[in-house]
Amino acid sequence: MQNVKPDGGSGGQVLDLQTTIKGGILGGVGGGLVCSGVKEKLDLRKMVEELESIHVPSVFICPISLDPMQEPVTLCTGQTYERSNILKWFSLGHCTCPTTMQELWDDTVTPNRTLQQLIHSWFSSKYLAMKKRSEDVLGRAIELLDSLKKVKGQARVQTLKQLRHVVVAHSTAKKTVMDKGGAAVVSSLLGPFTTHAVGSEAIGILVNLELDLPSKANLRQPAKVSLIVDVLNEGSIETKINCTKLIEMLMEGKESRSENVSSLSLLAGLLRLVKNKRHPGGILAGLGLLNRICADESLRSSVVSIGAVPPLVELLPSLNNECLELALYILEVLSTVPEGRLALKDCASTIPNVVRLLMSRSESCTQLALSILWAVCKLALEECAALAVEAGLAAKLLLVIQSGCNPVLKQRSVELLKLCSLNYTAAIFISKCKLTRTIQ
Repeated sequence: MQNVKPDGGSGGQVLDLQTTIKGGILGGVGGGLVCSGVKEKLDLRKMVEELESIHVPSVFICPISLDPMQEPVTLCTGQTYERSNILKWFSLGHCTCPTTMQELWDDTVTPNRTLQQLIHSWFSSKYLAMKKRSEDVLGRAIELLDSLKKVKGQARVQTLKQLRHVVVAHSTAKKTVMDKGGAAVVSSLLGPFTTHAVGSEAIGILVNLELDLPSKANLRQPAKVSLIVDVLNEGSIETKINCTKLIEMLMEGKESRSENVSSLSLLAGLLRLVKNKRHPGGILAGLGLLNRICADESLRSSVVSIGAVPPLVELLPSLNNECLELALYILEVLSTVPEGRLALKDCASTIPNVVRLLMSRSESCTQLALSILWAVCKLALEECAALAVEAGLAAKLLLVIQSGCNPVLKQRSVELLKLCSLNYTAAIFISKCKLTRTIQ
């Protein structure tokens, strides 16, 4: 057990307050210490937790945990540590200073009251400043909501823009806006005669709120959905992404019906968004909503009818893993309807692009790719099997079979390999596959 020696504020690594303040260590609002009356009311542990992301002066950091110290103690070497950390170090049998590795000639740990006061004062100033900013932000959000009920024209656009900036930048403002009925106020501005400027800003606010069920039900009104789709088709890339995310939010939950918010205009807008390779964020958002729409079996034929299959197939080689899984899932789901299978078969890039994905990305990508190839080859065996074999399918399937993939995936590979070999003799099939003697 180590001895903790009260030092009355003078022991250990004593720092001069005035020098520290002048040197900018405190760096608080106004550059001074918080009064002792406030200091007693503020809990240091709570302040450290709430200010977790703030940059803390290195002199306040424990060298062992790299966290801010709350009970700093100093060793005989002059090094300072958090009390619990250094005591744990000693309990492990160490008799050295963790920083310098010097052997300790005195195992006493001395509370560093001066440093503790500095730490508490610095965190208090930052904490109070943060609270004041938060209160100012909430007040500003309420003020802007009240203004929205009165202003019109360009003033309305500017007020919405300011409210959007507040909501995006401050998480606390989101709850305040919802609590004050902000979702209803902003939603009321969406309708058949709403300008795109107002619509874009309003949607930018709504997509950043945690909408409750009544708010979502209100936004599912046909006139409001129609406006959101129009803005998606004609807005900036940021607005398109916001519209896409908002529509996906409206499709969440059992009470939502996909057909109520889906239309050919929406599907066409999503396809344009997905095809725009300059904006990966738009591709991800568009694929996410298409994925949700395709989960509704009654809408799959509509997705195929707008020509979604060929662009999605062409995109496959350039997509990152997250987008690729979404795209493959959409194509796999579309292959369950006759129109989708035909569109996949008629697209010249389907077989070569999908074959390349086998065993090249994740196991789930391989599973989806196999399912797509199975559907296409079953539809037109003689034509598609030959193309698949020429694209190197057999060798890829053998890799899957010999890998550590799940048994279901291996079994599907065996079945697809047998399917592709039906129109060949064994010798010709082996030669077509360019297999080595070992693999044979």
